[in-house]
Amino acid sequence: MVFEPIVEILSYRDIIDILAVAVFIYLLIRFLILTRGAQILKALILVGFLWAFAEILELRTVSWIFEKLWTLGLFSVVVIFQPEIRKAITRIGEKAKVIKLSSVEERTVERIVRACRFMSDRQIGALIVIERSQDLEDLIEGCVYIDATVSVELLISIFYPMTPLHDGAVVIRGERIAYASCVLPLSKGVDLPKKYGTRHRAAVGITEESDAVSIVVSEETGEISLAVDGKLERNLDPETLKDRLSELLGIKSD
Repeated sequence: MVFEPIVEILSYRDIIDILAVAVFIYLLIRFLILTRGAQILKALILVGFLWAFAEILELRTVSWIFEKLWTLGLFSVVVIFQPEIRKAITRIGEKAKVIKLSSVEERTVERIVRACRFMSDRQIGALIVIERSQDLEDLIEGCVYIDATVSVELLISIFYPMTPLHDGAVVIRGERIAYASCVLPLSKGVDLPKKYGTRHRAAVGITEESDAVSIVVSEETGEISLAVDGKLERNLDPETLKDRLSELLGIKSD
């Protein structure tokens, strides 16, 4: 009987409203925890507690200051996490999207793997980025336009030491090499071992800000690594690389 007045006051719209706010707060906290926002989340929680304490004591000036800080804090979150937010928005419809590649694109993967095997055996450094659903035009800089069919020989020629285009990334769009000598955003993650240089950090960085897949061949060890969703999969043999690319690009094995 005690709860009857509350039930009578709350309509189904109020319940939906409360649930929507709860889900939003949960997703925001989860987003901050899974990205670079652990410290920011702690700061926001602290500000929230201090603000509530000021409201309880009716400290009007302090409450006004915390209200302004709260607004500034939310704006800062949007600015700081702009790459992650853009990536999340880009992927909203990807769950329902079916990626289907033709046999030509399957042969393209085979050519990429063969080129990586050749460069790995000879410790030729390489960085290859494969576009998926997201266009990379806004994320890459300093590129040289190529627009050529992917071939083993062309990839090796681009990355061969002392050639004009070897110092940078190749961007593959569909079955064509779109650009070479591209500068990519570097990873902001702190969990990448210090032994990895600019090439590996760029390989991870482009996948932090897009849904692209990148392959990096180390010129020091010849190790082949694959980066996707901001994670680096190390020391792949050519067959494993082919299987992972086929999986990530939606190529079904016969």
